[in-house]
Amino acid sequence: MKILTTTLIALSSLALLAGCSTETPSTEADSVTVREAWVKATDTGMTSAFAEIQNTGDTQVRVVSAASPVSTMMELHEIVSAADGSMVMKPKEGGFTVAAEQTKILQAGGDHLMLMDVTSPLTPGVDTDITLTFEDGSSSTFTAQVREFAGAEENYGG
Repeated sequence: MKILTTTLIALSSLALLAGCSTETPSTEADSVTVREAWVKATDTGMTSAFAEIQNTGDTQVRVVSAASPVSTMMELHEIVSAADGSMVMKPKEGGFTVAAEQTKILQAGGDHLMLMDVTSPLTPGVDTDITLTFEDGSSSTFTAQVREFAGAEENYGG
């Protein structure tokens, strides 16, 4: 009887400890939630994707690449001033860093995801998947809605 009582107490203690523990994300992707994702409609060529990348973890994460089945290649882009003062977009060296417990906004006229060589028309109302890959090799896929958007006609800088 004493062994049974001791075993029950030990199991109860383990159950209480398990209930009190907080789970730390094991990968960068586990710390990320993507919201408000959308892609600018296009028939061919290039287009941009935008979203809010929220890092719920207690350490920074870094997005190093992106991919989508609707384009042959994607790049992470930023908007910078050219020598002539115009605003141009170019690949973002080192990717997008999202600080702990912060949100990175990808938006028209700012940092964004660039879909290169779109393989089929992206029409408003259609959804497409985008996969982000992080510095630790983990990845996360989210769905973005295609929307009509006439603004942010930036130049491609190289």
